[in-house]
Amino acid sequence: MKEIVIMLAEIVNNIHDILIDLLGVHMTDKELHFWIIGVIGMITFFVVFFFFKLIEKMKLSITIISFIFTFTGMVVLVFAIELQQAITNRGNMEFADAVAGLWGFLGLFFVYSIIGLIIYVMKKLFTDN
Repeated sequence: MKEIVIMLAEIVNNIHDILIDLLGVHMTDKELHFWIIGVIGMITFFVVFFFFKLIEKMKLSITIISFIFTFTGMVVLVFAIELQQAITNRGNMEFADAVAGLWGFLGLFFVYSIIGLIIYVMKKLFTDN
């Protein structure tokens, strides 16, 4: 996990150097963060907006959007926990731990989905439509 964080930091530093050296962009870190995060945020917004508009047309749109939002929160949470472990030296900072935590959520969500599907099918079978 530490290696992944270090690798990501190196990628960000390389992008920073490219912007400064090759493009002649001379900004403070705050200005650079303003523009880069702003652009990344807007690109992400438009991609997410497009996909959520497609999901909106589906029958289980609220469930799908709730899952996506929750999964995103879980990704942030598990990586925050792993970083906290590295900072406090309590536990091992490992990518596999983060993945295991996400698999736990996906497994329990799968069980929830199966139970929901069974209830849905039972209602359809026993109600007049």
